[in-house]
Amino acid sequence: MPVSKRILAVDDERHIVRLIQVNLERAGYQVSTAFDGPEALKKIESDKPDLVVLDVMMPKMDGFEVLKRLRANPETRQIPIIMLTAKAQDQDVFKGWSSGADAYLTKPFNPLELITFVKRILSGHDDYDDQDKTWEI
Repeated sequence: MPVSKRILAVDDERHIVRLIQVNLERAGYQVSTAFDGPEALKKIESDKPDLVVLDVMMPKMDGFEVLKRLRANPETRQIPIIMLTAKAQDQDVFKGWSSGADAYLTKPFNPLELITFVKRILSGHDDYDDQDKTWEI
């Protein structure tokens, strides 16, 4: 990976942010962090990440509102967003997908699954690569 991709991890739970950060950095990505919606929007504007891992339930502004604002802005609408949340009800998952999320993972999550989604989204491939099996069924 000649130039590592930049990822913003957003969650109000610091241990979750750290788990995401450590695993993505080990996979070769540059990771910055934010702990609420307004901070995330500021970092996205200043850092221009290649992808955002975004929690839903946060103080000040929830992840759905952050996603809505990113998709409404021509400068940020193309940034891939992975929703990573404890909100696993069908209506929450549907809201994430219909709001423009590129992936929706529920907590507790497997860090290898997150890395697989990140790699797939950033490489632009929608097909599952049999050579890189990280999902177990």
